[in-house]
Order: sequence, then structure tokens, then C-alpha cells
Amino acid sequence: MKMIGLDDESRQMALDVVDKLKARVLTRDAILEYDRKEIFPEDVIRKMLGPDIGLQLLFIPEAYGGMGGGARDCCELTRKMAGICLGVATAFFAIQLGADPIIVGGTEAQKQKWLGAIAEGTSLVAYAVTEPNAGSNLAALKTRAEPVMNESGQITGYRINGNKQFISTGGYADFITLLADTAEGPSFFVVEKGTPGFDQGKSEEKHGIRASNTSPLSFTDVFVPIENLVGGVPGMGLKQANEVFGYTRLMVAAMALGAAESAMAIATSYAMDRIQFGAPLSEKQGYTHKLIVPHIVHLTAADAYIGEIAVRLDSGESDLQVEGAIAKVFATETANRAADDAIQALGGYGYITEFGVEKIKRDVKITCIYEGTSEIQQNILSTFRWKKTWKTKGRFYLDMAEEMDRLCTEFPDIGARFYAQSARTLNHLILLAHEKRLTREQYVMFLLADMMTYAEVGIALARKAASLTRNQGNLAEIHRIQSRIFAAETAGLIAGNSLKIAMGSGTVTEADMPEFLNTIQYSGLIAAAGNGIVDMDLAAKHIFRKVS
Repeated sequence: MKMIGLDDESRQMALDVVDKLKARVLTRDAILEYDRKEIFPEDVIRKMLGPDIGLQLLFIPEAYGGMGGGARDCCELTRKMAGICLGVATAFFAIQLGADPIIVGGTEAQKQKWLGAIAEGTSLVAYAVTEPNAGSNLAALKTRAEPVMNESGQITGYRINGNKQFISTGGYADFITLLADTAEGPSFFVVEKGTPGFDQGKSEEKHGIRASNTSPLSFTDVFVPIENLVGGVPGMGLKQANEVFGYTRLMVAAMALGAAESAMAIATSYAMDRIQFGAPLSEKQGYTHKLIVPHIVHLTAADAYIGEIAVRLDSGESDLQVEGAIAKVFATETANRAADDAIQALGGYGYITEFGVEKIKRDVKITCIYEGTSEIQQNILSTFRWKKTWKTKGRFYLDMAEEMDRLCTEFPDIGARFYAQSARTLNHLILLAHEKRLTREQYVMFLLADMMTYAEVGIALARKAASLTRNQGNLAEIHRIQSRIFAAETAGLIAGNSLKIAMGSGTVTEADMPEFLNTIQYSGLIAAAGNGIVDMDLAAKHIFRKVS
């Protein structure tokens, strides 16, 4: 199947440019200085967009002066940049995010004008959707756009009033894509810097990503001409926003992954050099099995899932909003925990700015919040997967289970057996929740969301482990080990959450428990824990490069 995007060599060239930026411009000292003094490095960001570098060309279609990169390319670039500084990566991502409504919904003239300006490197862009009281609820917009008509009754433009909050690069953007409500429904508009009544507020003082700019925006009788209505037809804003959520949330997942990988790299390096009680920390299970191995496994799983969804996007699939939600909630929550334990892994040094991990921890927390909080993602994915399961009469997860059965026959050492059982148990719990109307309980839906997330991410990891083994990839063995570890965790979570839902809701009584445990094959799920410590030992040896 033909996929959009760059070839491997071109993608690597773009990634090499980021390495050069790290060595020359985005040095460790510079990044710490931006963070310490809360400096938005506008000159550096604009240099990254200029003709000598032009990193933004990666996500601009070729027809408008770009390179026509796909989801895989953009994920890799944002991941690598986030590994240097999540604040700078956020500023770069804001440009891509601001361009998305034009890419998916703009007229040809709008694409030529605005995407062309981005490609030329003359414009910082912001995506202005979030409001002080609406948050992630795009249907609760208060910013209004009223039509302005000429004497003939033709609409010549719109007059906009309202406020936006938490807008990345909002204080520096040369133009923004603004979501405002019209009589026909929410609509995107392009608003240029300097337009009368458009006020780009003072930068917020933030907990993290201090190298990015986050500003409130206000609009007082701001007139925008009709040609700045994205797509030329009002009321299309929510459709345009939903069309890119699967993509943009995947980018946030990749950013979180890149930041957490940097934190783990610092922690693993420290563990190999730090001697405690006569041996390096890398040889102590209390360190490796608690603070390092689980996070490396989770990051590997996130990488497998992000890569799988990026391939699907580049293959032409659309409507992957649920997959974007799964990628974001899993990768960002994983990254937040990994960064927290990276501080613990370095002890007192982890708490000191110079060593870098405390900055990553402060930075990475925002990925659990922007582009929709983790709770928003859980709402989305549990609702849609519940409806999908019911609509397909259970086939959605049963098909995954049967796929894992087949993989287990071919590769018995990747944990596929337990992924299969997890998918079957999950399917049963979803149908039970539907039958007992437990889907009205938000906490039950959150428990289901966690089960759905781990099952689907784990299955992606098993697929990757199988693929690497078939192709004799260098990372095949460690992926098989990590897939087994993650399968055990997934099965344990699904077993535990099944009990929370069934017993916590009063659906299953103590007297009914033996029958329920048999129905969900509880003993089969907890059997996944077998040899778990042995697998953790093997994983630690690989991670710390001690495999003979």
C-alpha cells in the first residue's frame, strides 16, 4: 500500500538537522537558561523556520512549498525535539497545530496564502480554541463571530468578540486560527497580528515548558474579512477540529515519549556509574525493577502503538480520533510517571536543576493536560469503544483475541496468550456494563478506558515483537521480553478492574463470585505473572547493556 510521507533517507536528514541544532543552538546551557528565566527564544524558533533550516516544511504539503511529510515523519521530528526541550517542541508544534484547520478545511486560495507564508518561514502561528470557562468542551464556546453585511445584504466579513486562554505561542503569533461560534455553528477564522481589537496578552508564568509562550487572547469587535473564514462556509469548525484530533493527539503522545526517553537515558546512565554499597545501582533489583524497567517497557509499548497508528494515518485512514486518544493518554501518563521516577532514581541529584530530570518532570506534566486532558481522552475512548463493541456484537475485541491466538501459535514467547485472554475478558466486561447500564457511571467508564488502553497498546507491542522476530531484527529479543512483561501487567490490570466494576457496582455478589471468576477466566489472567521477575531480570540486562 502506497503511503504518504518521506523516504527513510529524507526523514533522517530532517532528524540530523535537529541534532545539529542541539549541538549549536539548543545546547544544554541554553535550554537551562530559557527555563530558568522563562525565555521564549523567538529568534531561535524563527531561525528554525528560516530558509537555511526550514523544519516546518516537513508538515506542509508539497503543493504549498513544503516537503509533504506524513504522520511518521512528524512524530519522529516532534519526539526528537521534545527530547531536547519540550518547551521548544511545544512552540514548534503550535505552528503545525495552527496550520491544521487550513490544511484540512481551507480553500485553495487560503492554502496558497497561509500555508505558503508558513513555508516561507515568515510566520509564527497559534491555534486558538481553548476558552477560560469552556476548556476542552468545544461545544461550549463563548467567543462569537457575527456577520457583517454590505448594503446589498452580502456578508463581507465577521466581527468577533470573546476570549481565549492557554494559547501556545499566542503572544508572538503572526496569525492565528481561531474557533468562534456563528449562527451556523463553530467556525475557524484566520486573524492576523495587529488587527484592531485583537489583543495578545502577557505570557503566563508556568510550572513547566517555560521556554514556550502561553498567553490569553482577547477580541473586541475584531473585524475579519470573509476570505479569512476557513473553508468559506460557516459551521464547519467542529468537523475540521475532529478531523485532526487523531493526528494532533498522536503528536502530543510522541512529544511525551521523547521527553520521557531523555529522562530515562539520564537515569540509566547514572545507574551504571553510581556505586552504592559496593556495586552499581544498575545491578540492584530495588532500583532497576522499580524505577527503570517498568518505564522502559511502557515507553517501548507507547512507541509500538504510536508507530502503528502513524502508519495507518499515512496509509490514508481517517477518523482515528479514538486511536489518537489512546496514544495520548497512555504515552503522556507513562511519561509523567517515568519522569517522576527519574528524579527518584537520581536521589538528591534528581532534585537539582543541573541534572535535567526535574525540568523534564515539570515540562512533561502539561502533555497530560493540553490537547485534551487525560480524563477527556478516557471519556472519548471508553464511549466510542463501548458503542463499537455493542455494534459489532463483541467482534471488535474478539477479533483481536483471535489474532493473538494465531500469534501465540507462531510466537509462544511474546505474551500473546495473555493479550488474547485480556481482550476476551474486556469484551465480556463491556457487554456486562452495557447490559447492567453501568455505562452511566463515569468511574466505571474510566476503569474500562484503562482496560481498553492497555489491551490495545499491548496488542500493538506484540505485533511489533512478532514482526521484529520474523525479520530477525536486532531488537527482537528485548521486544519479546518487554511484550511478556507488559502482557502480565495488562492481564493483572484487567483482572483487577473486572473485580472493581463487577463487585464495586453491586452487579456481582460475594455468592456469585466463583461463577464470575470462572466466566472471566480469572485464573488464566493472573497466570500471566509467571516468571515475571525472571523477565524483569532479563530486561534489566538488556537495558544496561549487560547481555553477553
